[in-house]
Amino acid sequence: MNFSRQALLGIGMIIGGSVMLYAMVQQIGAGNDPEPTPAMVDKPRTEQASSQPLTIDIETEKRILAQKQKERAARVAEQEKRAQQFLIEQETAEAQALAKARAENQQYVENSTSTGGDSDSPEAAQNTNDGSQVKSSTDNTATNVSPNDSDKSDTQEEAQALAQQKEVKRQAELKKQAEAKKLAESKKQAEAKEQADAKRQAEAQATAKQKKQAEEKAAIEASKLEATKSEPPKSPTDYTVKSGDGLIKLARQYNMPVEALAQANNIASTTSLQVGQALTIPSRKQVQRLERDAANAQQAREDKRDAQEKLREARKEVKETDAKGSFGVQVALANNQAAADEMAKKFKSAGYKVKTSATSRGVRVIVGPERGKVAALALKDKINSDSKVDTSSAWVLYWR
Repeated sequence: MNFSRQALLGIGMIIGGSVMLYAMVQQIGAGNDPEPTPAMVDKPRTEQASSQPLTIDIETEKRILAQKQKERAARVAEQEKRAQQFLIEQETAEAQALAKARAENQQYVENSTSTGGDSDSPEAAQNTNDGSQVKSSTDNTATNVSPNDSDKSDTQEEAQALAQQKEVKRQAELKKQAEAKKLAESKKQAEAKEQADAKRQAEAQATAKQKKQAEEKAAIEASKLEATKSEPPKSPTDYTVKSGDGLIKLARQYNMPVEALAQANNIASTTSLQVGQALTIPSRKQVQRLERDAANAQQAREDKRDAQEKLREARKEVKETDAKGSFGVQVALANNQAAADEMAKKFKSAGYKVKTSATSRGVRVIVGPERGKVAALALKDKINSDSKVDTSSAWVLYWR
């Protein structure tokens, strides 16, 4: 049979290639062996050789040895390359032979199926002639294959085909199951997302509803308080604290600032009231005066803060000017030392550095010194705006 011949031909090629590969490996091994050292033969010297340094002979031998090693490595690489190429060609030939044998076997099976096993067909005759020929054991091994081997080969190929079909079907089932699992997971994730969105929306609606209810409640309370609100009384009025009263509530009820109500009763604006506590509701004029005083105090605090900031900036940016030296701020001119000391004590308690200086006109009270006139002017503005020292006649003078 043609298939048997092709199979035997492939086997022969494999054996031949293996023999050639073994021969090449042996040749490569032989090429790696060191070259035999030529025997030293003493020859008569006709003339005295010129003496050469020993180092030159060693360097020459090293170069020769390196060149030989390089050539040997090149030969080995070339042989390995050829062996690799031969192996590739051999594998290609084997694959082609195997493919051709399978194709011929498939063709044979198809022909046998189409003829229905007719003994008169050329294929049957060929099979009979092949089965009837008898040669030596070596020829039989090379050319003849029994019908049982052919049937066995066909059965194996059919089994392989069935196994491949089963494997393909199994892979398809696995893929289908994976896709179904993935789809179920996607559906589950989508449902979880929808539930989370619905929960968030419900929470948002509940929060909005609570906020709206709180606003409505606050509006109702504000309207109730507005209904009970009245103007401050024309004259101070006594009031007894009831349950639920507070400074804020009473201030809103009588339409006055919390600070004014607290100041009229000499308490802090954050003081908690006690039931039964006696309070004074200030009159309209008192409220107006307290508001003016509070506004003035606030303005004074802002002026002082601004003056302090200007002084800080002036001290940072101070430079030597045309008037070099230190400057001070004279805040008072006392008639005697006792009066000057009293004035200095007041400024010291406010946090200033104070010195006194006796002159023919009196005793000066000086705050400072400051380095540079710009800083001294800023210090003067701060002193004039400070309510703790209560002065507006401070002026800058040259210290030294």
